[in-house]
Amino acid sequence: MRDEGTETLLAEQIDYYRAAAPEYFQGTLDFPGLDEFERVLAEFAPSGDVLELACGPGTWTPELARHANTLTALDSSPEMLRVARERTNDEHVRFELGDLFDWRPERRYDVVFFGFWISHVPLDRFAEFWELVADCLAPGGRVLFIDDAYRTADELIEGEESSTIRRRLSDGTQHRAVKVPHEPGELQERLTRLGWDIEVRPTAGPFYWGRGKPAPSAA
Repeated sequence: MRDEGTETLLAEQIDYYRAAAPEYFQGTLDFPGLDEFERVLAEFAPSGDVLELACGPGTWTPELARHANTLTALDSSPEMLRVARERTNDEHVRFELGDLFDWRPERRYDVVFFGFWISHVPLDRFAEFWELVADCLAPGGRVLFIDDAYRTADELIEGEESSTIRRRLSDGTQHRAVKVPHEPGELQERLTRLGWDIEVRPTAGPFYWGRGKPAPSAA
């Protein structure tokens, strides 16, 4: 049975991103490290049938579309999907509305990508989320992600040990959200225990990225 408190928190997180869609790019992090990931993405070459989980406003969607034969971009916010469509003019991209904590794939993909999402997955849903990723992958499929562990002092409404934060919009409204400050080494070990062969690397700034696939024994 799912925890009611977590369910409420995740609903607030969705509400925040729905409301934040028009102003999302005003608050993006301007730190070193993203250039490195752009190179990693190009080297990874997410070809074939690609699934982007939690695509948000399409930060990475156009770049993924350049490599993919087909791209399915999923998000729980119709407002974010609207922005992503406006940023991505490609007939091979299909946008889909769905809550990742309830959504299930109807097919399998060669690549699963998610940007700035894994930190928003509560730790008590972490294993469940990676089971979903495994269900999305075709045999030989690969995973690529990027995220950050950046949290401001104002966001830490329950202290540094808590993964519950508060985000403010430009109109002053406040929403709770999840922000798990993963350390790359710890995250890689956690994934190894779940049966994944994934390398997690830090960048020059607060960002980190991971790439890999299910371990042979788990495939």
